[in-house]
Amino acid sequence: MDCIVSWIAQNYIELLAASLGIIGIFLQIKQNPWYWFTSIIMVVLYIFVFYSSKFYADMSFQFYYLGVSIYGWYHWITGKTPVSESKNYILRLNRRQIVLSLLLSLILLISIYLILKNFTDSDVPLGDAFTTALSFTATWLLAKKYIENWFFWIVVNIVSTILYVYKGLYPTVVLFTILTLLAFVGYHKWKKFEVVQ
Repeated sequence: MDCIVSWIAQNYIELLAASLGIIGIFLQIKQNPWYWFTSIIMVVLYIFVFYSSKFYADMSFQFYYLGVSIYGWYHWITGKTPVSESKNYILRLNRRQIVLSLLLSLILLISIYLILKNFTDSDVPLGDAFTTALSFTATWLLAKKYIENWFFWIVVNIVSTILYVYKGLYPTVVLFTILTLLAFVGYHKWKKFEVVQ
């Protein structure tokens, strides 16, 4: 029992961040703007967790995510498309946007990897760069309500889960395992909303 209490005391920030992540994904699936507020708090906590674990790209991503979370919160509260008066709408990427999203992710992956490899002591530069690059793209797609954000998150969550097992971040492993499953649920739920082209 003392061992469990000691472990919780040492990992309470990560536990709180992971708990907020689980709450947040349910809000995200329902297109509830409070998802973004929950994410803002979670992001601040994960900046500390990722810095301590030498996930420097993930840590840096949190600053980007913080900015996009503020934008996403505003956009989800006020955003309406010219075609739809409903706030519960989703968009789909066209072929050109898909190619651009993948190209942006590749450029970010290479750039982040080179920075991590040459300027940090990261022991997982490729994995950290991969998940961070795709997360950049996925977050922007989520803020703009493109349904394809879920495909990016599924890949990011699976790879992240493997990395966090390797690093021993077990509350975050649980979070990302749940996030992977809920990303599938989120995709199917979002398909029921009005699609705006």
